[in-house]
Amino acid sequence: MNADPDNDKTGSRELNEARLASLYEEYYNKIARYIFVRIGDRDEAEDLAGEVFLKALQSLDSYKERGIPMRAWLFRIAHNLVVDYLRQAAKRKTVPIDNVQVVTEEDPQAMVEVKMELARVAKALDQLTPAQLQVIELRFFGELTSEEAGRILNKSSGAVREMQSAAIKQLRKLLCEES
Repeated sequence: MNADPDNDKTGSRELNEARLASLYEEYYNKIARYIFVRIGDRDEAEDLAGEVFLKALQSLDSYKERGIPMRAWLFRIAHNLVVDYLRQAAKRKTVPIDNVQVVTEEDPQAMVEVKMELARVAKALDQLTPAQLQVIELRFFGELTSEEAGRILNKSSGAVREMQSAAIKQLRKLLCEES
């Protein structure tokens, strides 16, 4: 009995589809959060996160695991979509972070304090280098390991950890100066 190469490809695609479905369950919220931090619009972030998985599904036949896990591939797709989105957004009106609503307790004072703290953090994040900001976003909002972030940024995991450390020190300094 001869093996049909198309059946092998179909089996491989089915396996990749199953992996992608599993990753959707595990990573959709992390990818949406990563995108949200970059663009500041929750609805758009959720739409783009869905688009990440749609693009991944459309490109599944060309996906080859070359030492890069599928989840890192998904964050690479998310990164590219964010870059495209931000290019297009430069031509559109933007919404300042002050207008972002945070759901908290019913206590108005607590809500004001949270908004003020978010504004301080956002201001400090804006003062980081673009590379430092991206490392913070991938590591803390995307919840990626330094190895996974390194694959996305084309850097070693050690370089990512160094960038992360420098970014955190800079954030601490900026936040302490403001206090």
